[in-house]
Amino acid sequence: MSKKPIALGARLIKYSSIQTLGFKPNFQDYSVHEKELILTARKIYFPTAFYADLFNVMGKKTFPSFHTYTFALDKIKQTAIFKLLDIPHPETKIFYGKRQKQTILDYFTFPFIAKKARGSARGNDIHLIHNGNDLSNYLKKKGPAYIQEYLPIDRDMRIIIIGKKIRLSYWRMATHGNFRTNLHQGGIISFDPLPQKALDLALSTAFKCGWDDVGIDIIEHNTQYYVLEANMKYGTKGFKEAGINYKDMLADLVLKNKV
Repeated sequence: MSKKPIALGARLIKYSSIQTLGFKPNFQDYSVHEKELILTARKIYFPTAFYADLFNVMGKKTFPSFHTYTFALDKIKQTAIFKLLDIPHPETKIFYGKRQKQTILDYFTFPFIAKKARGSARGNDIHLIHNGNDLSNYLKKKGPAYIQEYLPIDRDMRIIIIGKKIRLSYWRMATHGNFRTNLHQGGIISFDPLPQKALDLALSTAFKCGWDDVGIDIIEHNTQYYVLEANMKYGTKGFKEAGINYKDMLADLVLKNKV
């Protein structure tokens, strides 16, 4: 058994204290020694989505967790688990097929939010629907319609949890005339203190959902806190602005067995 942590994904490949084997979809392509390292490792780091569920079947621990991979880039699954676990979430409904999509206005009034249901990140494919023309243009896109009530805000909270602790939290402020707070859409970071209730909600959400490497977005509206979504492919710009070397921090957590 190797004394070094064993990783498949290349996130920390430059750190010689972590043995990164690389991703090979054909397991037989690993050498005999590499197979032994994988099979005898206490935990596999960055197993990739391909191997995460396979290791889960075997009962082998991974970081990130199997559940973290399962919900990545899938707003439909996230909304479902929020409802199942009674986690506060803006009113949301998914419409499949042409017939269901024709009933959207039976459930929502303008304005409302429309998003790409799967595979979207960085604030892309999020639309504020003001009228029928906006809705028609959105519905030209293939796939389920992901419709969510619009709660007017000028900021939200990004809370990043790695392992079992919050490693960074900050406000994302929308710029004038932009309803989106995402940093890739022009949002601005503020490190003013976040409400404790929001921090507690983020931690409890991650714990209930089994997520251990996630950026959770929370908004406050009319004194209520809501989880918007979970980002397993969160950006690291916030760490940089906070003066934290993200990869050094992550490698340290791995080597100290804190994740």
